[in-house]
This record gives sequence, structure tokens and C-alpha cells, in this order.
Amino acid sequence: MAAVAEIASEAAVAANNSSNTTTNKNDNNNNLDSERNPKSESEFTVQKLVDMFTKLNPLAKEFFPSSYNKNNPNQFHINNFPVLIKQSANDNFPKRRRNDFNQGRRRLNGRAYRAQREDSIRRTVYVSDIDQHVTEERLAGLFSGCGQVVDCRICGDPRSVLRFAFVEFAVEQGARAALNLGGTMLGYYPVRVLPSKTAILPVNPTFLPQSEDEREMCTRTVYCTNIEKKVSQAEVKNFFESICGEVTRLRLLGDHVHSTRIAFVEFAMAESAIAALNCSGMVLGSQPVRVSPSKTPVKPRVTRPALH
Repeated sequence: MAAVAEIASEAAVAANNSSNTTTNKNDNNNNLDSERNPKSESEFTVQKLVDMFTKLNPLAKEFFPSSYNKNNPNQFHINNFPVLIKQSANDNFPKRRRNDFNQGRRRLNGRAYRAQREDSIRRTVYVSDIDQHVTEERLAGLFSGCGQVVDCRICGDPRSVLRFAFVEFAVEQGARAALNLGGTMLGYYPVRVLPSKTAILPVNPTFLPQSEDEREMCTRTVYCTNIEKKVSQAEVKNFFESICGEVTRLRLLGDHVHSTRIAFVEFAMAESAIAALNCSGMVLGSQPVRVSPSKTPVKPRVTRPALH
């Protein structure tokens, strides 16, 4: 009997151990499954929602609008809906239509202007070492034998008592022929003639003399440049009157773009204007000025009638 009890006791222990082993294996398997397929509460919640929606009936009455027509099942076809276009913030403002014709014409005008300027440069010569007493008429007369002279511009040089000029011809052949006049005595000095690198800047025709009286005024007027801004009109007048003679009219001009100003000075006598050309290179204020014959007269200011 004792042996039977001992065997029964050992069997109970073995069964208990076996049960514990099985329980431990199941726990280990569950842990492995949970590690391999982790699922959070949100995933279970989403799965529940999916299960709920799959049970809904899409053909139920509450899912159709009141305007639905049973006799026309294609009314909700995708082609029957308007296409939404994404708008930008600038769509609320009216768009300017590009005028390709005007742009093309603007480009053409730019090309035409450059071509015209290059042609003008080829028809122009640069003349230097010009005597102070040589006038534009005399200089143009020197080159008139080479061809028709359409413009002549004498300019003052602040670094020299001599002056330089630009002479433009009607055709390019005239400019080529003018190069042969280099070394010709004009006044007291031989002039140098070279091809020009720039064209003569045209003068506004409305500023040119319109009558014989205005042309006479031009012979008594000089054009002065490189005047520093701190120099007053009275100082410019005193500068020329102390050297050349009486000044009858003076116009001092300037703007916010250029660092210097210009002046048109009209004298009482033509001899005073010729003497003023010798002032080119003299210091007025703190820098030398350039003095040239003026192509435009100093017109009197128009007084506007007072408003009553």
C-alpha cells in the first residue's frame, strides 16, 4: 500500500510539473505572438469602425439626396461634375494680356536704334588740337570738301587750352576722306583727325534757334559744363564777367542724378563769348569747367499770368 501511495504521489507531482510546463509554453507562445504581431488599441478601434461600415447598405434611402431621380441612374457619373481648378492668390486680380505685337515692335525699335547709332558713328570723325579762335562754321568749312557735313560739335577740354570736335558726314565715304586732313593747319595748330568712337548726341530741335535774332544770340552764348553743385549762379556770373565781359543772361541747370551742373551764359558782345572759350580748364569753385560754343540761345523765361 505504501508503494502504491508513493507511486500516486510521484504521478501527481509529474502531472503538476507537466501542467506547469504546458502553461509556461503557452505563455511563451503568447509572448512570441504578441511580439511578432503587436496591435495597439487604436488599430482595434479602426478595425471595429471598418467592420461597422462594411455592414452599412450604400443603397439605403438616407444615402441618396432628395434630387435623385431613379429613372436616370447616370446622373452621378463623374463626367457630370465640374472640374475644380486650383486658384492662386493672384487670380482675384485682372491679368494683363501680353501684347506680343508691341513687344516685337519694341525689340525691333531697339535694334533699329542701335543700327542707326552704329551707322552714325561710322559717318563721324574725331578732331582734336583745335585752336580756341576756330568756330564751328570754320571747322565745318574745312571738311566740306570731303562731303556734306550734317553736324559739327566743338567741345572744351579742361586739360588743355585746345579743344576737340566731332564732325558728322552724310555718308561714310566723307568720314573716310576726312581722315586724310590730319595735320592740316587750322588757326595756329595742326589738327588731328581720327575715326570717332561715339556719335554726336542730337539736340532737341525745339531748342535750336528759330529766327535770325536767336541765331545772333547763339553767337554771344557759351555752354559751360562740369560746374560743381555748391557754386551759385552769382558766382558763375562773376567768374565770366571778371574775365570776359558783361553777362546779359545766365541759366544754371542741374538735377539729382548728375554730380555736376551746366550753364548757358549769354554775353552782351560776341567777342566776350569768344574770350569765354579760353576759360575752358580754369577752376571754378574746386574743379575745372568746360566751355564750348552754344547751339541754343538762352530764351527768356515765360511769365505766366497770375490766377485771380
